[in-house]
Amino acid sequence: MNTFEWLESQAIYVIREVAAQFERPVMLFSGGKDSIVMAWLARKAFYPGKIPFPMMHIDTGHNFQETLDYRDRWMKEIGASLIVRHVQDSIDQGRVKEEEGPNPSRNALQTVTLLDAIKEFQFDAAMGGARRDEEKARAKERFFSVRDRFGQWDPKNQRPELWHLFNGMKRPGEHFRVFPISNWTELDVWQYIHREEIPLPSLYFSHEREIVRRDDVILARSSHVALQEGEQWERARVRFRTIGDATCTGATESAASSVEDIVNEIAATRVTERGSRADDRRSEAAMEDRKKQGYF
Repeated sequence: MNTFEWLESQAIYVIREVAAQFERPVMLFSGGKDSIVMAWLARKAFYPGKIPFPMMHIDTGHNFQETLDYRDRWMKEIGASLIVRHVQDSIDQGRVKEEEGPNPSRNALQTVTLLDAIKEFQFDAAMGGARRDEEKARAKERFFSVRDRFGQWDPKNQRPELWHLFNGMKRPGEHFRVFPISNWTELDVWQYIHREEIPLPSLYFSHEREIVRRDDVILARSSHVALQEGEQWERARVRFRTIGDATCTGATESAASSVEDIVNEIAATRVTERGSRADDRRSEAAMEDRKKQGYF
């Protein structure tokens, strides 16, 4: 068994364990490459049957249109049902407050919308595409990561997973976040996409667009990104290594126009994919703080 067969087998095993152990699981879908691969694995796990749980997208309202268009096509392609919940609704209901200041983002506001959706549908397990190589807080995760009745994560209160035995027992009010591709690296994901010929949003490939350079982050022009004093739009050939809220998802200058080009580029880079995320630069422990509050 080669590396990809082993990683694929492990991820499918975890997904099947979720379907077996939990009554109301859901798979989170962002339109990014990791969630796309995870949905692809879910289809494989239950083929020729249908995926036995819904997908759910927490829409910040600041998504790239390319992502939303791809999301809708992809759900039809894999025959999955899709739930969408909007951060804007949480704002309108007074559940969260829009950020102010020079770099406002809705990325962190997703937490309340996500927790409300989990409560609304009584989901007891939410699968996500996080990987341990992305960021040090995510490196602390188990495959089955228990959340308390407030949706909060305590890295010191997680269960051992010896011999890939997963304990899905929960107390009233608790739920689990599950990460089937935890052991994958960014390069693994791209090599698997290449091997499986998985279609992706055009944002991942080199293209020309207007951008602004801000604090070593390249932001794409959109109605959600306002120029600050002294800034100006310029045109550049860029692509995105990670896809999220347009206000904080940085692009990278690149000529990689195919999956093979991207595999070669990732193999040579020394900068992590989240190194271009403006929201991760807000503090040294930005991701861990958000995760403790109930973030993805």
